[in-house]
Amino acid sequence: MVLHNLFFLVLACAAYFSLIPLFEKQVADADAISRAKIALFVVLGSIYIAAVVLLEAVIMPLYVYRPLQRMLEADTATRAGDRRSELIPPGEILGDEIGQIMQSRNETVAELRRQEDELAAALRRLEEQDRLVSLGLLSASVAHELNTPLAVLHGSIEKLIETTQDDHTLERLARMQRVTQRLQTISETLVDFAKARKQHAEPVAARGLIDDAWALVAIDPRASGITFTNLVDPEERVVGNPDRLVQVFVNVLRNAVNAVEIPGGTVDVRARRADRAGEPGIAIAVEDNGPGIPADVLPDIFDAFVTTRLDARGTGLGLTVAEGIVTQHGGAITAANRREGGACLEVWLPAPR
Repeated sequence: MVLHNLFFLVLACAAYFSLIPLFEKQVADADAISRAKIALFVVLGSIYIAAVVLLEAVIMPLYVYRPLQRMLEADTATRAGDRRSELIPPGEILGDEIGQIMQSRNETVAELRRQEDELAAALRRLEEQDRLVSLGLLSASVAHELNTPLAVLHGSIEKLIETTQDDHTLERLARMQRVTQRLQTISETLVDFAKARKQHAEPVAARGLIDDAWALVAIDPRASGITFTNLVDPEERVVGNPDRLVQVFVNVLRNAVNAVEIPGGTVDVRARRADRAGEPGIAIAVEDNGPGIPADVLPDIFDAFVTTRLDARGTGLGLTVAEGIVTQHGGAITAANRREGGACLEVWLPAPR
């Protein structure tokens, strides 16, 4: 403020002392020269005062003081962690050099925030991985303890099948045998939780996968109050490991069962042909009429330990495991809310060529 006022003062004085000698050469009358000096002094003084007033009242506040104050307020918000106020709105950024500084500051702060978000996300993933490692160790221990009684149970069922002739009893024993085989498969999966293993893949009927999965989910008493409909065409085939794919649909169907209201809940399964990246496949959609997936949960629905039921039924791992298995099969799984209400989880799997 002092410097530019001093600049105008020096400029006015320079103009005054430069014009007086020229005027003295043109006019010989002393009185006229005196009057001219006074008039020139008044004119230059008036111009100086007007320039200073214009500069201090309009130009400097509009183009210097206000932008600087806005940057100071934004810096204060940045230090306070107020993300809503730390960026200067584009409408307040001028097209001059100060505006370039303001724009550069916005870009720097935005980049720093982006890196902070990425770092926070990486830390969350590390925490989830730590918990998954602990869970893997626990799962392997539990599976090891389960293997022996499961083997005894499976052998006992086989003995009963050999000694029983009643058809109804044989049917129930066959179902029990399938369940124990399923439990043994899950036990093997838990043991190999941290291992990447190549699965045997074969063409398998999609409808049969859904039926087998629902037979396991239906053991839950809650499922008895739900209307389940399998609308998958019996001719549709997908390529994969049957046991692992049944595990996928058990997790997806259980998620739907836990979401709907009892009574009146419905779970429908549909399938359609859908190519993905030029590869033929089948998209199997599991739809329910529940409340849908909360908007804050939907983007992270397949992340580990993400659930709205941590205090009740869910652990937040079912859909994570399902996504991992589907990805190993070269497929994809997506989640969305239906327009008519409820959620839809769609599993895309490659089809036989």
